[in-house]
Amino acid sequence: MKKYIALIVPVLAVVVIYHIFNSYKIPQSYSGPASSNQAIDTLLATTPVESEKPKEPTLLYGIDIDSLQVVEAKIEPNQFLSQILTKYNISLGMIDQIAKKSKEVFDVRKIRANKSYAILCREDSVLTAQYFIYEPNQIDYVVYDLHDSINIYTGQHPVDTLIKSFTGIIDYSIYQTLEDGEAPTELVYKLSDIYAWQVDLFKIQKGDKFKVIYEEVQIRGERVGLGKVIAAQFERGNKENYFAFYFDQDSQNDYFDEEGNSLRKAFLKAPLKYSRISSHFSHDRLHPVLGVHRPHYGIDYAAPTGTPVRAVGDGVVTKANYSGGAGNFVKIRHNSVYTTGYMHLSKYGPDIRVGKRVKQGDIIGYVGSTGISTGPHLDYRIWKDGKPVNALSIEMPPSEPVKDEYREEYESMMNSMMDELNRLAYPKRQFILANAKTSLKVVGIN
Repeated sequence: MKKYIALIVPVLAVVVIYHIFNSYKIPQSYSGPASSNQAIDTLLATTPVESEKPKEPTLLYGIDIDSLQVVEAKIEPNQFLSQILTKYNISLGMIDQIAKKSKEVFDVRKIRANKSYAILCREDSVLTAQYFIYEPNQIDYVVYDLHDSINIYTGQHPVDTLIKSFTGIIDYSIYQTLEDGEAPTELVYKLSDIYAWQVDLFKIQKGDKFKVIYEEVQIRGERVGLGKVIAAQFERGNKENYFAFYFDQDSQNDYFDEEGNSLRKAFLKAPLKYSRISSHFSHDRLHPVLGVHRPHYGIDYAAPTGTPVRAVGDGVVTKANYSGGAGNFVKIRHNSVYTTGYMHLSKYGPDIRVGKRVKQGDIIGYVGSTGISTGPHLDYRIWKDGKPVNALSIEMPPSEPVKDEYREEYESMMNSMMDELNRLAYPKRQFILANAKTSLKVVGIN
């Protein structure tokens, strides 16, 4: 048996080798192993080559300017369109056509000094204008296409909305803190409006802190304004925390606290946007002019003459005339309980008269020094049930809170923004100018 096995195994091996050799056929054109260069050429020949992507055109005012020369400038005082275009080989006859055709889109007589414009010219030695673009404001522009047939149309620059944040520790004022931190000082007016019912910005003290997350509007990388404040926090003396969160319900936007209560109340906290208190409510004050002790049932706000004075709430004007020591005096009845008064006005607001119905925030007059007064200021008073009360200590009822059907959505948004506020660190108070910190995060482009 062992003898037969020894004979069969070699035979089987030969058969297997024969079949393997015949199953692998070498191409007739094969001439030996390829060189490395031949292998690379073969690979390149069989690998699909991606076509080069065309270069994106450079656009300005929506126009491809890759083959154009751009000249940018501002309109000079007493400069006319003809004076600009004739320098770029546009005939007076064509300029006359432009002026006539432009009336339907933008009247060239409305071109004003210090406004920006651009000339797009062919890249040749003659510099012939192909386009004239005028910018009446930072967003809008008017394009004058000066090719064979004049075409005039308007456009707008893309507006970028950036989300920014700022934290500050107050040394002198909110305004100064923002300025020192190189943040937009316009924020003080937005914060003043938001916190008009909670925080009297005239009573801010050194060491008070605040955080704010807000929108900044930019065009071509330059700030052109502010959007809305998204969230804010005020800390007063490490004891009181005032939060504000922007929220829209029933297409009505408002600011609410961490409990969902509206920050808007029956009356504004103060009738001026921003100023300082020069005299408080008192039952016995030495009158600065008369030199006698007498009650002073108002709050004096020192402010420059002409500063707008706002109605602190909806109501009806019951008095608008000169009233002796009170000077020009406006009185507003808000309901059966509350009445407010505004004294020493330099003049009255538009159409302010007895019987006029006003809304909260309406301008009812302007700061002055009429009557018995040592200088420009507003004497602001509140009467409750006919009796004078201290405007700084009176409690006002809140407005409508977040509705139940929006509560879950609001709490989700509020918790998210609360986390953002908590992540913002206050600056170290090493010296006065190091009292503010600004940060930036891009979250969207309109």
